[in-house]
Amino acid sequence: MTSSNCLRNTGLPAIAMLLLAVTSWAQQKPPIAEKIAKTYGLDSFGQVDAIRYTFNIDIPGKKLARTWTWELKADRVTFEGKDKADNPVKVTYVRSQLSSQPDNVKNEVDPGFVNDQYWLLFPLHVYWDNADVQDKGMHKLPAGKGSAKQVVVKYAGGGYTPGDTWELFVGPDYRVKEMAYHRGGSVKPSLVIATWAGYKKAGSLLFSTEHRGTADGKPAHIFFSDVAVKLAGSDTWINAQ
Repeated sequence: MTSSNCLRNTGLPAIAMLLLAVTSWAQQKPPIAEKIAKTYGLDSFGQVDAIRYTFNIDIPGKKLARTWTWELKADRVTFEGKDKADNPVKVTYVRSQLSSQPDNVKNEVDPGFVNDQYWLLFPLHVYWDNADVQDKGMHKLPAGKGSAKQVVVKYAGGGYTPGDTWELFVGPDYRVKEMAYHRGGSVKPSLVIATWAGYKKAGSLLFSTEHRGTADGKPAHIFFSDVAVKLAGSDTWINAQ
């Protein structure tokens, strides 16, 4: 469930690159993109020094947990989890130096980071990324009852799976209620439909920590635990609650 990523393959620190790119991209997007991003903490994101979280998947035949610490200004990532052989792994790397990393970091760890970080911060990526964003008006929710404003975010290229499409269903408070994700590229097509719930705040950032639904028609539970942020100038982690 990885997506194209504006943070990949750049020599600039993540925050600097985003600030340079956002102005021109935002001019091409409908107003709702900024409203969603502001709801999730866009205005204060520059004050965040680091984000820590564990991404969890529980689907039939597969359970995993990946713990990440992302130091934003250095774009330094620390991963703790297991490899494909179920061996414990802990690694720290700088994403601008990814080409010099071992194959397991380039081919397994970093794609995992992109995937998990997108699930955590996608409402901000709607505004940040060089993607086509369209406000489609009110539509029925894909999994639940009722309707919400549909916002379609489509990536043209780049990243790990170019051509991804995210359909967000947004309530009047500009919080995402449900989503439908369509994987693009040449890999096997995939469809994930999930709720966005378990809302928590860490500082001024808002996170959805509970996603329940289906992945290619099979039950899926994707959730975040131990979410925390560290603000610039502080050594204290603020836990999401």
